[in-house]
This record gives sequence, structure tokens and C-alpha cells, in this order.
Amino acid sequence: MEELQPTLPGRSALSTSARTPIDVLKSPFTRFAKMEASGGILLLAATVLALVWANSPWEHSYHMIWEKEVTAGFGHTVLTWSRHLWVNDGLMSVFFFLVGLEIKRELLIGELASFQQATFPFIAALGGCLLPAALYFAVNHGTPVANAWGIPMATDIAFALGVLTLLGDRVPVSLKLFVAALAIADDIIVVLVIAVFYTANLNFLYLVFGAVGLCISYGANKAGVRNPWVYAIIGVVVWFVVMQSGVHATIAGVMLAFTIPCSSSSGKPRFVAKMQRLVERFDAAEPDSIEAHAALHAMEEQCAHMESPLHRIEHALQPWVSFVIMPLFAFSNAGVHVLGKLLIAARNPVTLGVALGLLVGKPFGITAFAWAAEKMRLASRPAGVNWTQIFAASWVCGIGFTMSLFIAALVFPEGEPLDLAKIGTLAASIVDGIFGSFLLLRSQKAEDPIVAEDPLVR
Repeated sequence: MEELQPTLPGRSALSTSARTPIDVLKSPFTRFAKMEASGGILLLAATVLALVWANSPWEHSYHMIWEKEVTAGFGHTVLTWSRHLWVNDGLMSVFFFLVGLEIKRELLIGELASFQQATFPFIAALGGCLLPAALYFAVNHGTPVANAWGIPMATDIAFALGVLTLLGDRVPVSLKLFVAALAIADDIIVVLVIAVFYTANLNFLYLVFGAVGLCISYGANKAGVRNPWVYAIIGVVVWFVVMQSGVHATIAGVMLAFTIPCSSSSGKPRFVAKMQRLVERFDAAEPDSIEAHAALHAMEEQCAHMESPLHRIEHALQPWVSFVIMPLFAFSNAGVHVLGKLLIAARNPVTLGVALGLLVGKPFGITAFAWAAEKMRLASRPAGVNWTQIFAASWVCGIGFTMSLFIAALVFPEGEPLDLAKIGTLAASIVDGIFGSFLLLRSQKAEDPIVAEDPLVR
């Protein structure tokens, strides 16, 4: 609707004076919500709050909040979980559903849409997963905790892109796109690892029910169903039966996302013709009349029908995931007691394996595989990006935070190994973020002006 506003008479003159008091009050919050880095900022704030609280004299109250049980369901189908479990197995399924939508979008129309576009970031992501896992396994080989090699594999896309966004124009757009594509490819690999290696004993009957639910969702897609609520109802059922099957429930979110329609219910020419008629109706109607509002409402409905369910759901979920689910996950999982444990952690193979994977495996794995891909002519760097910038960005990709903490919670029960894995993840992510930002700033100052040119402007 905003596209019509500049054509209305007097709009520019009234844009400032017509602001209501509530608009003035909420404008700072609106600006913050529109910042690309705002989700990362809230994530960081929730992490700091959890760490401070868990290392304060009130540590017991922090753990009591998340250990309190909550029952939800209807009839004979009820679940009684701790609040911590509801966040990790319930809300994080929504996060993984959004990840699945992003993966599907990137594969269809984004940076991974063509083989040529996808090859370079995917090979780089593969190196950024394999080397960290290998380093962790090398440090912990022959111990009961060797199976936790998946912890340092993941890149936290929210924090990584948040760091790049905070650096502003000093980071080329093409480098940001590379990191985004790499993080999506990284998510694909990590989701497969969770599904294959971190799955409990399987109940094949529930797996069949889950497969049937996915088939129903796919059938609704092919039948032309475009109402997001239909897929939401199917999604809840699929989530429940997949969880009962022994496969982690978050995998249901990713699988369901691939069944969501990515095309609109009407073609472009038909949409344009309808909108032109509605604009003419709006222009002919008296201001604020019933006819004008009817035309506006009809235009809103046409826009909703034109946008695919995938994009509608993704845009609707993004604020909830960025501003509610992810901060809640960080707040419930980052509260580890570090006072008195730092020396123990510095010598423990779990902490060392995780930290070594994120601090060494991520940057050098990404850079080495990307360099090899170009030298072997399997892929080429994005235009306008040099190897110094690739190496600097690979350190930012070492921020494992969300996914690393999530995998750690899958592998370890509550106790010292989990705390040590969290300490390694947090420490390494902080170092990766700071050092990566420093290298990006240095590379921007030292690079050739021609290399720094924004490829999207050319």
C-alpha cells in the first residue's frame, strides 16, 4: 500500500506534521526492528543476561525457571515438559522450519539457485564443517565424548550476518551474499548430521505417520491450497508424530518447509489487470469513503493472494524467530556457571575440541576448500571479493553459538560435559567475532579500490 502514498496530494507536506503521538513514541522501536542486526543484538543481550544471572548469587532461581514443568495438549494427547525442553524441542522446531523455508527459497531463486552459484559457497561450507569435526574428533578420540564432533560444525547465521551488517559499507555486498549462502549451505549439512547421527531409537510406525503427514502437505501444495493455516495444522501433527518416532522434532520443521508452495495462486498478467482496475476505483472514489476503503481492502487481498505461501509464512515468522524464539533459546541455554570452571575448561578435551574446531577448523576449513575449489576450476569467487576478505569472513563464520549450543544439548545430558561444551562454544564465538571483524576492517583499508567496488552497482 505504501507505493500509492507518494501520489496522494499533500503527502510530503503532511508526512511530518501528521504524525500522531503514538507514532513518535514507537518510532525508535520500529527503527530497531528494521535493523538487520537487531536480532543478533537481542541474541547477544539474552546471552549476557543468562551468563550474569547464572554466575550470580541467584543462580538457583535461573535454573528453577527453566526446570518448571508445563503441560500442553488436548484430550488424551498431552505433553508435560520442562520449560527448557519446550524451548529446545518445541520453539526451535519453528526456527528449523524457518531455516527450511530459507533453504528452499535459496535453492529455487536465491544464491543457491544454480549449480554455478551454489558450488563455491557449498564447497566452502563443506570445508567449514569437515575440518572442525575432524579436529574435535582428533582431540577426543577414544573417549566417551568423541561423538560430540558435530558441535563445532555449525555457523550461527544471525550472529554472522549481524556482525557484517554492523560493519556497514565497509563489507562488500557480494561478501555478505557469500556468507549468507555459505551459512545456508552450512545449515543443510548440519541438519543432515542431526538427522543421521543424533537421532534416538526409531519408532517406525510414527515415522510412517510423519511421512504420511508430509505427503498430505505436499498433496495440498499440488492441489493448489494456499492458505497458510492449513499447513500450520498439518505441521503441528507432523511435529508431534516425528517427535514420537525418535527423530528429533526439529527435523520435522525442515522437512515440512520443503512442502510449502513457493508459487502464487494467480499469474502476473491477471494480477496486474486486477490491480489496475482497483487503483482506478480508488482514484475515482471520494477520500475516506466506503468505496475507497473497499478498493484498498480488495488490493490488500490481491497482494496476499499474489504472494506465495512460502514468502508469506517466512515474512510472518521472521520477527517471531528473531525477536522471541532465538533470544529465548539463548537465555535458556547460555546460562552456564563459568566462575571457578575456566581453568578446568581450558584443560578439558571437550572444551578444547569445540574451541579448536570453531577457532581453527572453521576459518581454515572454509578458506582452504574455497581456494582448492577455485584452483581446481570447480567454482570461482564472487566478483569484487579477494582472498583476504574470504579469510576474514571465514572467521566470522566461526561464530557457532545457536546451532552449536543446540547440538551440544542433543549430545550431552545436563552436567559438566554440557557446561564445558557451552564454555568452549561461547569463548570461541566471541574470539571469532572480534578477530573476524578486525580482519574485515583491515582488509577493507588495505584492498585495492577496484576490488572494493560493489558488484551490484556495476
